[in-house]
Amino acid sequence: MICLQGIQKLTLLDYPGRVACTLFTGGCNFRCPFCQNSDLLPCHKKGLLDSSEVLAFLEQRRKKNLLDGVCITGGEPLLQEGLGSFLRALKQMGYAVKLDTNGSLPDKLQEFIKAQLVDYVAMDIKNSPERYAETSGTTGLYNHAVERSAELLKKGLVPYEFRTTVVKEFHDAQSFQQIASWIEGAGAYYLQSFVDSDAVLEKGLHAYEPEELEAFRQMILPKVPSAKLRGVDLSIR
Repeated sequence: MICLQGIQKLTLLDYPGRVACTLFTGGCNFRCPFCQNSDLLPCHKKGLLDSSEVLAFLEQRRKKNLLDGVCITGGEPLLQEGLGSFLRALKQMGYAVKLDTNGSLPDKLQEFIKAQLVDYVAMDIKNSPERYAETSGTTGLYNHAVERSAELLKKGLVPYEFRTTVVKEFHDAQSFQQIASWIEGAGAYYLQSFVDSDAVLEKGLHAYEPEELEAFRQMILPKVPSAKLRGVDLSIR
């Protein structure tokens, strides 16, 4: 059983180089104050998508050559007990699979990578290790687990990216100095700006200006040359 609570039938942005469909799983073990998907934090049985109907839709789209990728996001997808069998069904159809994760379940992540059930992993780097609990809304229980997941991905067993949603109340220059030391040499790292909305868990949070984000990126570059801004227009003043 997999808790599927939403579907975006077509995306050209979520999976680099792929025409994809994005599936949203319910349930998460983090409570990030800046979360945009707060409606997915619990798994609501009401409105749950039928996984067999979703697979039938994807099979039809694949046969028509309309899609070649599927993004699994959440929530935290690795919490789903039935995720392995669902991923196998996608792979049997010939889909490339991208998994979004908060990195809190490294054993599951390793299992799916070794089984070749995922083709691309996007992992959140919430903050520097010392501010991780605060930024993820947890007690710090998952810090070691997240570090293990990051080290696993840096081995290069599967294409991956790290990404940080930058929020003025949680991130500063020291944060990024420590993040850079932690993920030094990462193959891909993106800074993306916080965007406020009614869905955000904590009200009153703020984004940095584009030039401030670029200053953070420049600070990171010596240790993480792959660092880029995502969705940030530096021409906006």
